[in-house]
Amino acid sequence: MKRVYIDRHFCIGCGLCELACLTVHSRSKDLAIAYTVERPQGLMSFKKVFRDGSMCASTGCRHCDEPACVEACIAGALTKDPATGRTVYDPEQCVGCMSCLMACPFGAISKSPLEDKIVKCDRCVELDMPACVQACPNRALMYEER
Repeated sequence: MKRVYIDRHFCIGCGLCELACLTVHSRSKDLAIAYTVERPQGLMSFKKVFRDGSMCASTGCRHCDEPACVEACIAGALTKDPATGRTVYDPEQCVGCMSCLMACPFGAISKSPLEDKIVKCDRCVELDMPACVQACPNRALMYEER
């Protein structure tokens, strides 16, 4: 199964992965509108860039083989798709308990600013390659099978 991996030595903390994620998950599919109009209305990037001095790293859902978030989900809103390897989120099933958020060892799940639900990476299921990987200018993000 392919996953997004980071080579932190090449991450410069530019945030283009966050912007690409924001855009691909927006209604408009336009960066300027997604950032200036939809983001203030609650649109979030599923990627986060953490910066600490000269070190930085882009993080997102790792679609773990045995995801702690799936095990913690009391409502069945998170499941593991055996065919694709994706950890799939169904917001209709979510009861907003945030157990998955606390269970994720990578901090890859966030609370939605609009409702008592979560947001997490869907690995850009509609694209051949995740938008964050496509946008990374230094190839710090790679989409590959290891």
